[in-house]
Amino acid sequence: MAQLYFYYSAMNAGKSTALLQSAYNYQERGMQAAIFTAAFDDRFGIGKVSSRIGLSMDALLFDETLDFVERCQQLRETLGRLDCVLIDEAQFLSKAQVRQLTDVVDQLDIPVLAFGLRTDFIGETFAGSQALLAWADKLIELKTICHCGRKANFVVRLDADGNAARAGSQVEIGGNDRYVSMCRLHFKELVW
Repeated sequence: MAQLYFYYSAMNAGKSTALLQSAYNYQERGMQAAIFTAAFDDRFGIGKVSSRIGLSMDALLFDETLDFVERCQQLRETLGRLDCVLIDEAQFLSKAQVRQLTDVVDQLDIPVLAFGLRTDFIGETFAGSQALLAWADKLIELKTICHCGRKANFVVRLDADGNAARAGSQVEIGGNDRYVSMCRLHFKELVW
């Protein structure tokens, strides 16, 4: 029986690496896995999921207009089968799209593995993450560490001067040059 999984963490915990490993496992067994990533995240090229350790795979794009049930039905017809759906940057899903993913699982019987951040740079939950935390069958935390050695569960956005940003758009694409994962103690010292 298919399930909806949400793998969440702060940045640099290996979410994309875990997604790519899962995709490879399906492909190695002759199974069809569809990989999706956010259309506006083009840091590594359009339609690419890439990890910091150098792995990458092509991906289908999602934006706020994509209907996952419809797209997964099309993929199943085109490919002859669809064994798994993998979502990178799942925090950028809409609440409606997370509901659609529950339909992919419940009606189409296709497992969905979603990978994303739990909170933004000021500690607020992303809409996609909030819905996944509420509706996923399985919640799996991937861990990374703060500079002090504690578990990092927050992300701090740095401004042009290297200071912690306390306001701004929830979504600004960036990597290690813009974001730092921190434990709650150090996050509070910088952001709250």
